[in-house]
Amino acid sequence: MEENCIFCKIARGDIPSATLYEDEDLRVILDLGPASKGHALVIPKKHAANLFELPDETAQKAIVVAKRVAAKLKEGLHADGLNLVQNNGAAAGQTVDHFHIHLIPRYEGDTVNVGWTPGELNDADKEEILELFR
Repeated sequence: MEENCIFCKIARGDIPSATLYEDEDLRVILDLGPASKGHALVIPKKHAANLFELPDETAQKAIVVAKRVAAKLKEGLHADGLNLVQNNGAAAGQTVDHFHIHLIPRYEGDTVNVGWTPGELNDADKEEILELFR
């Protein structure tokens, strides 16, 4: 755990949280600055700044827990949909350098903005990207 990481402090119980789920590896809490009613965060207890530092086993468990909690939120709050959002790096919108997954219930007519304007895949970009995987 990182001594100055707010999510590490929440994960170890130093900072109180509205905990929806907890096990030996993860804690799921309500976000204090929610995008919508029921907005929650899946937080690993062991510090990893982002997805690329997260052990595969923790990543697997996090997505399974996210699925279970998200389903309960969606059903229990009568949400019309749900976004799972996971940001890596400041350029991608990450504001806390501790891996976490946002569970954001969505409601018809809400003002939550999770999206982008679709671009177009050009041939040069496509070839460059495909080459990375050959």
